[in-house]
Amino acid sequence: MLVFVNTPLTDSHKAYFRQQLPADFEVIFKKDLPETEQPVAFRRADFVLGNPPVAWFAEGNSLKWWQLDSAGFDAYKTVSVNAPVTNMGDYFAWPCAETIVAGILAFYRDIHELAVLQTQKKWVGVPVRFKLDLLKNKNVIILGSGTIGQAVREMLTGFRCHVRFLARTNPDAELHTPEELKTALPETDLVVNCLPGTAKSFFSAELIDAMKPGSLYANIGRGSTTDENALIHALQRGHLAGAVLDVTETEPLPTDSPLWDIPNVILTQHTGGGQMTEDQGKIDLFLQNLKRFQNGEPLLNPVDLAKGY
Repeated sequence: MLVFVNTPLTDSHKAYFRQQLPADFEVIFKKDLPETEQPVAFRRADFVLGNPPVAWFAEGNSLKWWQLDSAGFDAYKTVSVNAPVTNMGDYFAWPCAETIVAGILAFYRDIHELAVLQTQKKWVGVPVRFKLDLLKNKNVIILGSGTIGQAVREMLTGFRCHVRFLARTNPDAELHTPEELKTALPETDLVVNCLPGTAKSFFSAELIDAMKPGSLYANIGRGSTTDENALIHALQRGHLAGAVLDVTETEPLPTDSPLWDIPNVILTQHTGGGQMTEDQGKIDLFLQNLKRFQNGEPLLNPVDLAKGY
């Protein structure tokens, strides 16, 4: 059996990977091959870890199972494989949720401004106190009820927030359509976007305009799901109190984007899923799923490329 690892790994992680694989398995690391040999090795592989170029699938493959090394997989919606596909959804859900909740708390408690004042060695103190808000008891709508959205809700319940989900197919969600969402937005203090890239342009100018004046918008999903120009306009004219954005429509964010200069915007630069043990976690989840595959057990985090979840 051949494993092709598209994910770039350090030498120590490669050694760990080799040690943990069953004895009758061969592993090839993409970065160890010349570029011309990489797609050939991919097409021979029984198992793949990582996110190979979409173009490689055009000439066929021998996949028995494919483990993505990301939570998102928007680029592969047109790819067809006759093998199960899994992602890193659960692994990245909690750090993504922590990042967006941290950003929301930072906004309400004005930590972003206080951090700037610290770099300026400028003590303001008391006047800042009267600008501060609380996350406690906020009315929240989470867009998307996947693993990230579920983790966000779990955290927000600790702040006694009143949380509702918008999800197209989840019967447990309170909202299912843009029309229902639009009706609910005027009474909502905080919108947290956890949508995948397949929901392109979902949060439209119409929905942004329907948001409660002075409310907060946060996005830990994909930048392409938001009408960014409409969001910028809503922030500039003061319709929204602010935004916490881990993702933007174009990344890296262009230097001429107004988002850099709007003072009530917190940008976390698509670091949401990051953690020190990230590569180790990718390897361990692959090995765990490989054992499940060999034993005929259900794989962790199965996804449907066409559906986007």
